[in-house]
Amino acid sequence: MSIYEPREDSYLLQKLVKLETKTTDKVLDMGTGSGIQAKTAYEITKDVKAVDINPECLNINNIKTIQSDLFNNIQESYDLIIFNPPYLPEDPNEPKDSALATTGGKEGHEIIQSFLKQAKQHLNKNGRILLLYSSLSGKIEKIAKDYNIEQLAEESHFMEKLYVSKLTPKSL
Repeated sequence: MSIYEPREDSYLLQKLVKLETKTTDKVLDMGTGSGIQAKTAYEITKDVKAVDINPECLNINNIKTIQSDLFNNIQESYDLIIFNPPYLPEDPNEPKDSALATTGGKEGHEIIQSFLKQAKQHLNKNGRILLLYSSLSGKIEKIAKDYNIEQLAEESHFMEKLYVSKLTPKSL
């Protein structure tokens, strides 16, 4: 399995992690990949945990890591959950190895949808999610009906727009 190396989406999300992380936050970096978001949050708060389905992604200096398919092995709750998910629609020509890091399902949003269904139970009171997604993932408002969505950033790239939004549950 390959590790998703930081690209423009990672760097866009990283800017928001720097702005949105508080020194008192308990942080979960879901789908950590290279660990860029976990490391960035760790510069602000030492209470950071990184999660990935790929065991090769779980060697990040000073940061606790857990192998998990989304929240399957997560019991705790967090103040901030960061997620740069695989968000592209399925491409039958993409190698399976890289598809794990890039493909969010047939339509591109299925992993995000599954994440959002589970995430609410893992947020502390006043907890929030920083979610990166693409115009290719479909309308986030349709799959995040249980959340208030505040768009924090938008960036245009060759064939898509990237977005970072802060999501807070409408009710816990």
